[in-house]
Amino acid sequence: MDMLHELVALALHGSLLLLALSIGLDIARGDGLYVLRRPRLLLRALLAVVVVVPLVAALLVALLPLKESVEIAIVLMAVSPLPPVALPREIRSGGRKPYAYGLLVAVGVLSIVTVPAAVAILAWLFDARASVSPLAVAQLVFVSLFVPLGLGLGLRALAPGPAAHAAPVVGNVAVGLLALACLPVLVTSAPELARLVGDGTVLVILAVVLAGLVAGHLLGGPEPHDRVALALSSATRHPGIAMLVASANSLGDEVRATVLLFVIVGLMAAVPYQLWLRRHMLVPR
Repeated sequence: MDMLHELVALALHGSLLLLALSIGLDIARGDGLYVLRRPRLLLRALLAVVVVVPLVAALLVALLPLKESVEIAIVLMAVSPLPPVALPREIRSGGRKPYAYGLLVAVGVLSIVTVPAAVAILAWLFDARASVSPLAVAQLVFVSLFVPLGLGLGLRALAPGPAAHAAPVVGNVAVGLLALACLPVLVTSAPELARLVGDGTVLVILAVVLAGLVAGHLLGGPEPHDRVALALSSATRHPGIAMLVASANSLGDEVRATVLLFVIVGLMAAVPYQLWLRRHMLVPR
């Protein structure tokens, strides 16, 4: 079982690296700094991703009678923003590449501060003992995002044509690897996931995800395609950061199962939103 966990973790890490690499192969010059150079866009994005979603999660956890492990997992996911896996979906759904890629870089950089701060604030509010080092978050973000992103940018500078053709191929391989990584976890965690589905945890997670979609759509600004990108970014959380905090605080397997359930619900809940976008002709059919 330990060997299986190690292989799953390796596949998950590899998929995130490949996704970031595919973004680097596709990103245009200046896209990475697009949001950081526009304070109003940055403020709106941070309000949706870093403030609204954690606040809604904290309120639901405080008001509803949930198991402690479930509360912890939901809060951890709420404060863990924007994995690279969100980007291909945002682009396909009509999001502009400069905004989507710029949002990833901006939130990635600022998460080094926002994640530890959010964990500390919520731990204080709930009188809990939990923390995560900014250095640990910085290391995760640097290794899983900025190193492969920089490699992709370098390859694109050396060979723009081949890099552009390789970007979607690398992205597809990454998504396939991610699916393979999740499959054994789904099988081994099936009993725990079934209990979480039956006790109302799914509805709470769904409420948090929907809050992210609504907040992102409303705060995305006047450009419809930016609203698409911010909505999907706000609703998508980074399981790697949540697992990092869980490991740093010696949290149990039930927390990890709830994190996985959050990822599944988030991916499924975004589908009706994407269908709604197509119906309203925001994206091509």
